Amino acid sequence: MIRITEILDKITENNPDADLDIVRQAYVYSAKVHDGQTRLSGEPYLSHPLEVANILADMKFDVESIAAALLHDVIEDTHATKEDIDEKFGHGVAHIVEGVTKISKLTFSTKVAQQAESLRKMILAMADDIRVVLIKLADRLHNMRTLKYQRGEKQITISQETLDIYTPIAARLGIFWVKHELEEIAFFYTMPEAYKEIDDLVHRKKEEKENYISFVQDQLNKKMESAGLAAEIKGRYKQHYSIYQKMVSQKLDFDQVYDIIAFRIIVDSEPKCYEAMGQVHSLWKPIYYKFKDYIGNPKPNMYKSLHTTVIGPYGERIEIQLRTWEMDQLAESGIAAHWSYKEGSNFDEKTGQAFAWIRNLVENQEESNDPDEFLENVRIDLYPGEIYLFTPNGDIKILPKGATAVDFAYSIHTEVGAECTGAKVNGRLVPLTHQLATGNTVEIITTKGHTPSPDWLNFVKTVKARTKIRHFIKTKEKERSISLGKELCEKLFRKKNQNFKALMNSGEIETAAKAFGFKAVNDVIAHVGFGKITPQQIFNKALPGIAHEKEKEPSLLEKIIKGTSKRNAGTGIVVKGLDDILVRFSKCCNPLPGDPITGYITQGQGVAIHRKNCKSALQLSPERKIDVQWSDDSTESYPVTIRVRSIDRFGILADLISTISNKNGINIMHSRSETTEFGTFNSYFTIAVASSAQLHKIMKELKKVKQVNNVKRILGS
Repeated sequence: MIRITEILDKITENNPDADLDIVRQAYVYSAKVHDGQTRLSGEPYLSHPLEVANILADMKFDVESIAAALLHDVIEDTHATKEDIDEKFGHGVAHIVEGVTKISKLTFSTKVAQQAESLRKMILAMADDIRVVLIKLADRLHNMRTLKYQRGEKQITISQETLDIYTPIAARLGIFWVKHELEEIAFFYTMPEAYKEIDDLVHRKKEEKENYISFVQDQLNKKMESAGLAAEIKGRYKQHYSIYQKMVSQKLDFDQVYDIIAFRIIVDSEPKCYEAMGQVHSLWKPIYYKFKDYIGNPKPNMYKSLHTTVIGPYGERIEIQLRTWEMDQLAESGIAAHWSYKEGSNFDEKTGQAFAWIRNLVENQEESNDPDEFLENVRIDLYPGEIYLFTPNGDIKILPKGATAVDFAYSIHTEVGAECTGAKVNGRLVPLTHQLATGNTVEIITTKGHTPSPDWLNFVKTVKARTKIRHFIKTKEKERSISLGKELCEKLFRKKNQNFKALMNSGEIETAAKAFGFKAVNDVIAHVGFGKITPQQIFNKALPGIAHEKEKEPSLLEKIIKGTSKRNAGTGIVVKGLDDILVRFSKCCNPLPGDPITGYITQGQGVAIHRKNCKSALQLSPERKIDVQWSDDSTESYPVTIRVRSIDRFGILADLISTISNKNGINIMHSRSETTEFGTFNSYFTIAVASSAQLHKIMKELKKVKQVNNVKRILGS
């Protein structure tokens, strides 16, 4: 267990004038309130806040942050209150500890809702005081380091959450050493077989690779010395997770991942970075389209470096990064390298501007109430893969890779996006769907009065564009629904010799709206238009003293049932407790029992069933969403397609078929196979399963077949 004296020594080394009393007092208080508590490892619980504080000390944080790290669990896990912390350690420390506690104390009915709220709270905390999130990252890092003490199922859950939430935030903050360590541990627990396979491949012929690194370093050193450039050359292996991601995303075998070993050249100044790159290009031929200048165009998290890929001494590709010492420190530590909290002060102006993306992230999420939509939007924001574009005036706009002219228009202003009717890229007219590339100069053509098209949702990439388009569509749909709802209500109220408009003016309809839980009359009327509430229900609430009619006006949902009535017993789906309704499974995501699902009311085709995280479903109007669930007594089988990737060996197909049909008794409805140009054997099977749990069991069995590398469920038709 780390000792407090070691942490104090690090603080003094980083800041000789630091006031250590607050850290000592926080240590004593934490030890007192956590007394008697232990970790799963058997160690005293105090070991955890000490390790978290030590991580922050390594990152050279201020004493207020380190004191808060020592106290970060006391409100949640002990009798201590925020008021106690405020009184003993000041408002700054109490504010940080409360922020960490708010993120931790979350209980929700679904994992999606919990993840969404965790992310939402972390984003808001970043905008308020970024130290809250940095302590949370350090907290997660130590928990991952001690993950071996958790049970197997918990290890996988925590690791997946780390990959989904914590590693992208660490990357966006530029703290890459934290990102890489979290990824490696999470990869080890979520995909142990893939991790071991890559680990074995990396260590195969390790001596030969070490000799190669020494040879390339020697060649580069000689070249720099001959040019009079003082430089340090570093050779390194890429992380296992990074190699795995590249193999999967680009469908490569291990031997085809050329940049498993990368080199870094560190020099004294920016001009020398470009000079050193010239020397590298004179030594080995560069691949022109692989050059990236992040010095001239830094990433939003302040990352600066030159990246180039060259054809090395043996005809192989070599990735080389060139940077100054300051850039190198920033590349590893990110925001911590620019830390300017001294006794509670805020970011300097330069650092604040560089992290303006945090404010944008908060603004983009304000209109998102649906957890699935929120998670999708945040993932887009956290995994940008930026491109750098120019306005006709020379201003730089940074957008995610794959962004279109419409995304660019919305990045200028919401009104420009809405009225966008065309675009010119480098002076040439392009369609709105045109994907932009780094260096493009983009001019947007607008038409007054033009409005966004729902089709834009099929190709826009930025959260801002997606959110604003959805907001416009939702507003228009609501307007139409209010108009339709009023028409339906007026019609029914006339039949019953009542004046709907008069009742609106007298307040009876407002009373009905409140009875349904709506604040505004238009909200309840819109729900009538959407088919979720009937005019008869409005009548009953507004005029409870009048006897109910025997016949009631059918809602849109009931009309669907009547017009397309079909017993639902064979689908395994329950719609709001009804089973006499047509449902259809959407081919874009092919949901299975056990998958989280949602339903959407369609015009004339019943209710469409989607997986909750289906991208197509996220583009549909939330007003047409309806609660659906799997029936408990379903005995149906459902088709699903899986892809098995393996080495092409004799008998592999027979072994796969035997595992599916003979060992598990599953019917294979369709199959096909292919051998790629790289020698990989891909087998596609459409099988009939009863649930997602049964599918996962079969996929697990298939992974055990000799020389199978990957098994994946294929979504879509």
